[in-house]
Amino acid sequence: MSKKPGWLSRLGKGLDRVEAALDERRAEVAAETEGDGPVSSGPVPPPEAAAHASGQGRPEPASVVPWGVRVAAEASWRLLLVAAMLWVLMRVIAEVRLVVLAFAAALLVTALLQPFVVRLRRAGLPRGLATAVTAVLGFVVIGLVGWFVVWQVMENLDDLGDRVRDGIDELKRWALDSPFHVTEKQINDIAKNLQETITTNTDEITSAGLQGVTVVVEALTGILLAMFSTLFLLYDGRRIWQWTLGLVPAIARPGVAGAGPRAWRTLTAYVRGTVIVALIDAIFIGLGLYFLDVPMAVPLAVFIFLFAFIPLVGAVISGALAVLVALVTQGVFTALMVLLVVLAVQQIEGHVLQPFILGRAVRVHPLAVVLSVAAGGMIAGIGGAVVAVPLVAVTNTVVVYLRAFSREQELRIGPGPHGATAIGAAPADQGETNGDIRA
Repeated sequence: MSKKPGWLSRLGKGLDRVEAALDERRAEVAAETEGDGPVSSGPVPPPEAAAHASGQGRPEPASVVPWGVRVAAEASWRLLLVAAMLWVLMRVIAEVRLVVLAFAAALLVTALLQPFVVRLRRAGLPRGLATAVTAVLGFVVIGLVGWFVVWQVMENLDDLGDRVRDGIDELKRWALDSPFHVTEKQINDIAKNLQETITTNTDEITSAGLQGVTVVVEALTGILLAMFSTLFLLYDGRRIWQWTLGLVPAIARPGVAGAGPRAWRTLTAYVRGTVIVALIDAIFIGLGLYFLDVPMAVPLAVFIFLFAFIPLVGAVISGALAVLVALVTQGVFTALMVLLVVLAVQQIEGHVLQPFILGRAVRVHPLAVVLSVAAGGMIAGIGGAVVAVPLVAVTNTVVVYLRAFSREQELRIGPGPHGATAIGAAPADQGETNGDIRA
């Protein structure tokens, strides 16, 4: 047997060592994968796909919703609950609108008469007698004003009719001589159309008259409710406020007890200021109507006084009524002069009287006034428009005070408990507070 070459022996030994190393590596891989199942020879899927395929390790659905969407959803269902509550409240108010408006009117009259009760009690009169004297005098004055307006209208009705016919004839002549090229045939056609409209809508006018009777009955019922409510608010306002305060949760009672007197002062300041401003408007515009020889100057002045309680809208309506009466009775020139008087007085009222008399306590932004009057008129008619602005002013006062009170509480004792922890932390009794409708 021939001897192998040296290089061939070295190559065989090298192959043996490579084979031994491969065997050792196979043994290590087998040891690592033992118990994990057979090793697949295909491609290994990513962990997310494997987790999805096996149904395990999925993230919570809420965790994959974007943060902004979650916040919007949380706010949306709360807003829906608030909107539903407001809708139900509006439906309830609409069903008992007469009672709500009567009580609101009673609050306004009480805010006007309550200082007189305080003065009479300081003079030594008992509470019942002071309340009776103030209520009787207040109702007598209001009744005399209404009677005077009706009496003046009835006394001047015939003369007003004659002046209206003369004014219409004068307007007709002015239209014929004007540069608008109006013909007498066009004017007669307009008059004929108006007459036909009235004739063809007799049923509607009759039904409107019947509805007017219903409105009168409701108005009388509301007046009686307002009178009785005013009487009891003047006499027993303190107890009524304390009873109302007892309905508030104990933890919120101190803040509400402090907000109540401030809201009442705001309402009182609003009513007093509005009465003074309305009286000044009625006097000066009435004097202008009297010197311009406009018929029914005094009843028109009373209407201006009453409509002044409807912010913005009332001044426009009463001023337009005065200008219209002057136009159909005295002619175009007198109507223009009345318009100048009305605009001058209202400008002085808006820029001088209201800021000076009402002050900052009841200042409400003009946009809030417009929106509140519109919303109040849509919900409850003229009565809603009257009470809308004082309601907004009182609400603003209450919100500002409660915000300041809450901030003061947090600075003094730290943040209060929230949610279910508030029940355990609430004091057992806060006691009776002195915030009331003072009488």
